[in-house]
Amino acid sequence: MAEGNRVVLIGGHGKVALLAVPKLVGRGYAVDSLIRNPGHAADISATGANPVILDIESAGVAQLAEAFSGASAIVFSAGAGGGNEQRTRAVDYDAAVRSMQAAEQAGVDRFVLVSYSRALIDVDNLDPANSFYAYAKAKHDADAYLRGTGLDYTILGPGALTLEPASKRIVLADKAGKVNGSDVEGEASQTSRENVAEVITHVVANKSARRATVNFYDGNMPIVEAIV
Repeated sequence: MAEGNRVVLIGGHGKVALLAVPKLVGRGYAVDSLIRNPGHAADISATGANPVILDIESAGVAQLAEAFSGASAIVFSAGAGGGNEQRTRAVDYDAAVRSMQAAEQAGVDRFVLVSYSRALIDVDNLDPANSFYAYAKAKHDADAYLRGTGLDYTILGPGALTLEPASKRIVLADKAGKVNGSDVEGEASQTSRENVAEVITHVVANKSARRATVNFYDGNMPIVEAIV
């Protein structure tokens, strides 16, 4: 039986995760933040989360399921950061899939996965020799795996991430990352990390966008109106 107010956040020392924790705590959630580096524990505690030392690259499904037990939601916001194809696959796909399997094993239905806006189509358009291909492929495949599970999932697809403060306003994009049928470029294709944190908090707290993919950029519509 899941507790009503505990979220397990995977990738706890990432910029989005660090911004999301205070917002989740402010909505009444206890947050366990999974990190692999014990040296980051103080940073995690400072956000209001409970640091949990667990390397998702090496943790098996059973170990992850133990960490998830009793949670009301899992948020996967981890990423390898690019630069190494093998590690990108290991974190952005393999660890994500094990986390999904662990959530099912632990009986935690709600699973929020942070992806990116063009994850569905980039894999078909990029040359495999492109340095971005490994990331695009890992995200595409992780998203596809999650859609095939029985989990109560939400896949979030922001644009190019920035350090701008949250406006709490977005514009929704279609499954290909387009807005009103057109490609978006430059500032129009950006999403502030803090807006991503706001969206994570919104979909967790309101159980919004269930079994859905939400692609979005910074825009003019309040998050609470855009995502239901």
